[in-house]
Amino acid sequence: MLDEAMVALAASVGSGVVQAAGTDAWLALRNRLARLFGRGDRQQETVQLERLDRTGAELTAAGQDGDGNEERTLHGAAWRTRTEDLLEQLEPDERAAAAAELRALLDEAAEAAEAARTGAAGFTRNVFLGPTAVQSGDGNVQVNRFDARP
Repeated sequence: MLDEAMVALAASVGSGVVQAAGTDAWLALRNRLARLFGRGDRQQETVQLERLDRTGAELTAAGQDGDGNEERTLHGAAWRTRTEDLLEQLEPDERAAAAAELRALLDEAAEAAEAARTGAAGFTRNVFLGPTAVQSGDGNVQVNRFDARP
């Protein structure tokens, strides 16, 4: 069973995959994510690359057809579940290393997306620290706490 921080990270990975599809950040995210999910097994890495390629193609096609919201939701949920499954399989020290790599990957994808953006509003960072989520962008910071504090 994963703690809240790991579940939130898995959700961020699902969202990150969906947001990166079709952008300049896609190739780097796709390759590093496949490597992480492959866990040193080249055959498994190839399987993950094929899954990510299908995800990217389906999201791109859905965006052109105008039916993108349902596809984004489905693919985001699928990659969230895959990430949760991966993290649950790992020993605590491996899980911490994988989580750090996933966070770094998401940060890099967000930075690439921001660099490609032409002044459009949006979030540039999402950081999950235990029961707290911090989002920043456009000169603003939002902190959400997931506990019983008033």
